[in-house]
Amino acid sequence: MTQTLMPLVEPGPALTVDEVRRYSRHLIIPDVGMAGQRRLMNAKVLCVGAGGLGSPVLMYLAAAGVGTLGIAEFDVVDESNLQRQIIHGQSDIGKSKAISAKESIQEINPYVNVIIHNLRLDVDNVMEIFSQYDLIVDGTDNFATRYLVNDACVLLKKPYVWGSIYRFDGQASVFWAEHGPCYRCLYPEPPPPGMVPSCAEGGVLGVLCGSIGAVQTTEAIKLITGIGESLIGTLMIYDALEMSFRRIKVRKDPNCPICSTDPKQTQLLADYEAFCGVISDDATAASMNSTISVSELKSKMDANEKFFLIDVREPSEWDIVRIPGAVLIPKQGFLDGSALAQLPQDVPIILHCKAGVRSAECLAILKHAGFADATHVAGGVVAWVKQIDNSLPIY
Repeated sequence: MTQTLMPLVEPGPALTVDEVRRYSRHLIIPDVGMAGQRRLMNAKVLCVGAGGLGSPVLMYLAAAGVGTLGIAEFDVVDESNLQRQIIHGQSDIGKSKAISAKESIQEINPYVNVIIHNLRLDVDNVMEIFSQYDLIVDGTDNFATRYLVNDACVLLKKPYVWGSIYRFDGQASVFWAEHGPCYRCLYPEPPPPGMVPSCAEGGVLGVLCGSIGAVQTTEAIKLITGIGESLIGTLMIYDALEMSFRRIKVRKDPNCPICSTDPKQTQLLADYEAFCGVISDDATAASMNSTISVSELKSKMDANEKFFLIDVREPSEWDIVRIPGAVLIPKQGFLDGSALAQLPQDVPIILHCKAGVRSAECLAILKHAGFADATHVAGGVVAWVKQIDNSLPIY
């Protein structure tokens, strides 16, 4: 159920002549007007991440005149980011994303106060950082951070504007336990490790970031100014290929372990990475004493050792870059068992993927199937390119 709420932020000081000129197209909208613009200028918004979703969110919030923008980001700009992370440019490669984003924001709107939190959010710092802001916009791409952000927002009674993207599909909603469900009401438990590929594994249409990021920005502006109907209690699903939007009602879970209890009795989890199982226990166990480095793999090649090297990535990834001598058998073949019939019994099997997560999952399957001497390559193709052959591309 959509909701119209009271404005989240009180109006700030009167606008100067220069500010009236800058924001004139907002001021002549009756629903925004002078009061709404003063609320925006008095607002403090934290964007978690300055990547695919964070880029359009930060740029449009800055252009809209949000007075204080916080950026929580610890990564650096990589060339593969530029296809979708439009707040960064070619000259920013290797630079802190937080600093790069700040420089772009200052070029868009010098009136915005930008606060950088150049760190990884965790249970030790999230509450102190979030307490400085009126609302939180989530631009991350991993489940551990999403659950951490949600739980901190519930405890601090702050609205959480959420978005998610993958290939051609996007989702967005607003979670605010004071007025509706939280993220855990929609997704009580994270998916099993490896079940949902990341954008780095599965890809994302660059412009999709702009579509969902614009929705997130719109929801943030509506909350700040108190206009329109919020997505609280509604999951918006966008299919770029069909150019379709669907809305699904989300109800508050009366048994939610976070938002259905007294916040005074609720605490953050000790370890969100463990809760989300970034890599499954089976994969972790299988990798013990069965992991080799790319240097060890290269040594085996140079010594002409006999082994069967399997690449468990997808065909589209294989087309970009591959380790010499590898045979492509995508992960799905291990999940459904069809790959097992293709495997030799008389030589050791070595698995690899892009970075080592998928190959570890496949290794666990092989171990259970009786391939006791199977191993996998730590770091996968990325490590191979960085340490063995940097003439190849990294994607």
